[in-house]
Amino acid sequence: MRPLLSLLATLILLYGCTDKESYDVLIRNGQLIDGSGGPAFTADVGIRGDTIAAIAALSGAQGKIEIDATGLVVAPGFINMLSWATESLIEDGRSQSDIRQGVTLEVFGEGTSMGPLSEQMKAELLKSQGDVTFPISWTSLGEYLDFIVEKGVSPNVASFVGATTLRIYTVGFENRAPTVEEMDTMKVLVRQAMEEGALGIGSSLIYAPAFYSSTEELIELSKVAASYGGMYISHLRSEGNQLLESLDELIRIAHEAGIRAEVYHLKMAGKENWNKFDAVLNKIDSARAAGLRITTNMYTYTAGSTGLDASMPPWVQEGGYEQWAERLQDPVVRERLLQEMVTPTTEWESLMMGVESYEDILLIGFKNDSLKYLTGKSLAEVAAMRNTSPVETAMDLVVQDGSRVGAVYFLMSEENVKKQLRLPYMSFGSDARSLAPEGVFLKSSTHPRAFGNFARLLGKYVRDEKVIPLEEAIHKLTALPAMNLKIEKRGVLKEGFFADLVLFDPDEIQDRATYEDPMRYATGVMHVFVNGTQVLKDGQHTGALPGRVVRGPGYQPN
Repeated sequence: MRPLLSLLATLILLYGCTDKESYDVLIRNGQLIDGSGGPAFTADVGIRGDTIAAIAALSGAQGKIEIDATGLVVAPGFINMLSWATESLIEDGRSQSDIRQGVTLEVFGEGTSMGPLSEQMKAELLKSQGDVTFPISWTSLGEYLDFIVEKGVSPNVASFVGATTLRIYTVGFENRAPTVEEMDTMKVLVRQAMEEGALGIGSSLIYAPAFYSSTEELIELSKVAASYGGMYISHLRSEGNQLLESLDELIRIAHEAGIRAEVYHLKMAGKENWNKFDAVLNKIDSARAAGLRITTNMYTYTAGSTGLDASMPPWVQEGGYEQWAERLQDPVVRERLLQEMVTPTTEWESLMMGVESYEDILLIGFKNDSLKYLTGKSLAEVAAMRNTSPVETAMDLVVQDGSRVGAVYFLMSEENVKKQLRLPYMSFGSDARSLAPEGVFLKSSTHPRAFGNFARLLGKYVRDEKVIPLEEAIHKLTALPAMNLKIEKRGVLKEGFFADLVLFDPDEIQDRATYEDPMRYATGVMHVFVNGTQVLKDGQHTGALPGRVVRGPGYQPN
């Protein structure tokens, strides 16, 4: 009898266990902010595989991994609308500086993209590599995205196809319109990229050779992207003296191409342009009222970061770096540049003219090891060290470094940054690589936005200064960009959606990076999941690399 009773007891025990809901991950007692913009609510989250399986009171459930989220906010993973992690993720797929802020999707493609590449473009890319070096085994944009995911990355990745890349592929670095045949080739390349999953067309119009593209050229490319449901997203032709005219161009492209359009890192650059906020707002609001889908993104700092090329006119850069560097050594050209680089103009965008002094240009990225000792110094300091003018110093550094030289420019007002945060159509992008304060990354500096952009929003502007509510900020980091990009099943905490989640302490989240010491991790993010896999545990990276390619609405799998 006893063996029979023992068997019955075992069966009852087993039945009782299987009767409980079981999850791979069970997050209990969190304050859920689901991305919709609605108020926070207390609930549990159950994850199975890569999917959110349940959002409810799951007191009777069990999980292979269980997290008590008492005191923590549980939100969808953040979307970085402007990431330059294309090469840094090849070096280190952990994406440390962004993962530790809750970023689970990196979006590439501001003007240039990692495909399509011709053989000549591959050779030039190999030659221009700096601290991070890698072989190039891909040709198309889709092949690149597959390459880094197969290599292993912690976040998901997505990309626009770059209008600059398309132009270099066909026209090269010449200042001329494409021929009919070249334009047809660009359109074919756009179709290929969209069918591989590109999100749309990205442009960056202050830089050569993008500067040479006409509005009509961009409209024709955008029409192709629009036919696949893609977006046009642009670093405007001017963010300063010609800001309003450049915004008109983006609105025209959106209208004539029948495409959604977004402004990269909206700003009013240069003190004389800070008063243009209301005029910018009126133009965008009028376009939206007329039925155009115009949106914007930004970073949470008053300084931008690019290269010294943004201080020189496009004509001197025509033909690519080698011809540019050769011209910079011509006494006649240098004499002309000494005037043009310090003369206000509406013909091209000069960031050097946008700062109040040369102390406001910090040098942060050198390719040549012999110049790296200048990292972190201002252009004024280096000019004084060399006993040359700042303009001459900028020219000399570009030649000596074999690159455009990375620089930080202090251009914007804090008041406008706060106004922009409140715009209902504003999302966020770091405009930076995703790094770690170790290894090869220590050979150059960076802008603090690489380590603090998203945490700064939630700490400084939401908690401390109460510029916008936390629920609104989470919406702008998650559901809003996912909707703008037409990304499915991400950006919201919802049953059946992919399990990209961030758990953070709203009282502790804080950016720590500064301009003097930019490689400092943000704090306050405790746990991050990407496709259901934990990549951050108790604030430390797990080493997991579960990132996938997130493809646009035109994707056509083979």
